[in-house]
Amino acid sequence: MSGPAAGTAVAATTTDVVCLGESMVTFLPSQPGRLADVPSFERGIGGAESNVACALAAAGHRAAWVGRVGADGFGDHLVETIASYGVDTSAVRRDPFRPTGIYFRTATDRGTDTHEVAYYRAGSAASAMSPANVPYEELFAGRILHLSGITAALSGDCLALLRELTAARPGRPLVSFDVNHRPHLWRGGDADASVLLELARRADLVFVGEDEAEEAWGIVGAEAIRAAVPEPSVLVVKRGSAGATVFASGLRPGPRSSNAGEAEVVTHVPALRVDVVAAVGAGDAFAAGFLSATLRGLPVRDRVRHGHLMAAAVLTVPGDLTEPPARDHADRLVALDDEAWGRLRLGPGWTAADRAPEEVRTP
Repeated sequence: MSGPAAGTAVAATTTDVVCLGESMVTFLPSQPGRLADVPSFERGIGGAESNVACALAAAGHRAAWVGRVGADGFGDHLVETIASYGVDTSAVRRDPFRPTGIYFRTATDRGTDTHEVAYYRAGSAASAMSPANVPYEELFAGRILHLSGITAALSGDCLALLRELTAARPGRPLVSFDVNHRPHLWRGGDADASVLLELARRADLVFVGEDEAEEAWGIVGAEAIRAAVPEPSVLVVKRGSAGATVFASGLRPGPRSSNAGEAEVVTHVPALRVDVVAAVGAGDAFAAGFLSATLRGLPVRDRVRHGHLMAAAVLTVPGDLTEPPARDHADRLVALDDEAWGRLRLGPGWTAADRAPEEVRTP
């Protein structure tokens, strides 16, 4: 059977956010340099959607990750590591015929010319996800379903699955979609641009970087992006060091129909100054922070600030994941006035629970 049956009842909500997507074992270099020169690697995990789930669970939310891994040791490692963050992995499927994907990367920033990534994911278990083999009851059991454009690029079946999950239907949870444009994953041509735009326009809450919108769609500026993606109730345009601009007509964590008729509000929130250790995983952390604050019903400015703080937590550690700041610590920082927020500068160790706002301000 392909997709959920029409009128399928949604299970009672026991989860805040369900994240579906590929997760892989990642090998992090022991020292800077070309992959050819790195003598050893440390094993970790990487995956946009599982990163979001882990960050949300660490922040105290009920998060689930749904994916497909091989019946192998790397699959065991992924499931056990993600579960160790408090994420529900009970709906993860094991594929006895396909392996778990892995990749290696250099220590340099993804945006530099010296950054290298070697993926071994072709034919992976995750690429076999399809409308016929995912647990729809679990996917629709949360208040929010979080997806990304990476999944759409893995295979034709994965794209069909995302089209099913973003289709309008009664009882659909709020669908959060991170565009996550990864040109190297697509099989050439302009298909990626049109597919990502299609999926974004079918979602309720969309995250997109100003740079990736220009690269994928040739669209420059937050207002132009909103004109191209008018349907979502909430559109978050990430603008790098300039901060983020949010176009919001519905701020509650419910389907867009429940927010119909609300006037649109445009909010810009400056970014923080951060002493970056590694610029990997910040986008996923930002999404987790924004979703966490959305679940709490906070004002849009505070949602963005929580996104910035979650991103800063990851930016100040070497890997994709870290323990987020305690909620009361983050809330104190979010509550600062604009002048004090602008003076913040965060470096390694800033998330310590005993840090007061004054201790992380610049002199």
